[in-house]
Amino acid sequence: MKKTIGNTISWTRRLSLTALLAGAVAGLGLAVPAAQAADKTIKVGIISGEDEDVWRAVTAEAAKKGLTIKTVVFNDYTQPNEALERGDIDANAFQHKPYLDNQIKQHGYHIVPVGYTGVWPIGLYSRKVKSVADLPKGAQIGVPNDPSNEGRALRVLQNEGLIKLKDGTGILATIADITENPKGLKIKELDAGVVGRAIDDLDAAVVNTDWALKAGLSPAQRIAQEPIKDNPYRNFIAVKQGKENEDWVKTLVASYQNEAVRAVFETVYKGTGLIAY
Repeated sequence: MKKTIGNTISWTRRLSLTALLAGAVAGLGLAVPAAQAADKTIKVGIISGEDEDVWRAVTAEAAKKGLTIKTVVFNDYTQPNEALERGDIDANAFQHKPYLDNQIKQHGYHIVPVGYTGVWPIGLYSRKVKSVADLPKGAQIGVPNDPSNEGRALRVLQNEGLIKLKDGTGILATIADITENPKGLKIKELDAGVVGRAIDDLDAAVVNTDWALKAGLSPAQRIAQEPIKDNPYRNFIAVKQGKENEDWVKTLVASYQNEAVRAVFETVYKGTGLIAY
């Protein structure tokens, strides 16, 4: 009986001390981290490569806020939206609005953007010529073959006076919309992940900056680039429609949009990608 009474008294004292400490914390205007109440684990789909380094920093920032991020790495652009729509992942971060709009049109996805990340100005690269003017007649030019990036690439060529597109052509222009081609360029439609790697077999290629880095292309080999001002191709974090206002989504976006991640982003992309928020 004495042992039981002793334990009861000890437990009572502990409860009293706990109450006193809680009162002291409240009196100092401090709070026990609310993150514990909001602890959640999510899966975020990203593209393999440099972005993995950036998302390690995002993951570290999210952990401070009670959000655990597990990145799911994909090797091409066709998979992350399908995985998000199926519920295999909770969010993805790899695309711009024209690409998502086209994916929704084709597949009926229910996906919405929730926070901007970066923008990678698409460029015309060459290992054979030093300027656009040096491109020979009949030059072979590679462009990405997915609808949004092909139209984007063709506008780079149009901006440089190499081709002219049909009046009123939108962002989903294709080679069928070319009305003038004074140099008789032979435009090769290739997968976005392949076009940069095929550059040795081409005179030049319009390559997304992230794929240019993977293909070993340098800014010195970029002979033209799309304008940055008012660029509609800013990338973003996306989630399933209906989840955009959930607390974890706000935490996820805040975990990307901060100075710590900005510093890593700028180190990783060396100016080829630009923060877009």
